[in-house]
Amino acid sequence: MNSLPGVFAGVVHGKIIELTEAPRVPDGQAVSVIVNPIEPNAVRLPPGEGLRRAFGGWAEDGDELDQYLEWTRQQRSVRRPEIDP
Repeated sequence: MNSLPGVFAGVVHGKIIELTEAPRVPDGQAVSVIVNPIEPNAVRLPPGEGLRRAFGGWAEDGDELDQYLEWTRQQRSVRRPEIDP
């Protein structure tokens, strides 16, 4: 059986973790487990919203961001040797 690692949700009952779906590993297979508690009132963001919020810091500084990116491009081109065709 081909096993694939994955992230599964589950509920802890003492020393037993009951998963919400079956993992794709053979019965009896040794595995490693990392337990990260899920906050019961945690708000799940829609896909991509975390990135939009993270990049939102540049939202009001668009012109400054453009200047910085152009400066970065110029600095990179200074250090690169010419490529002969």
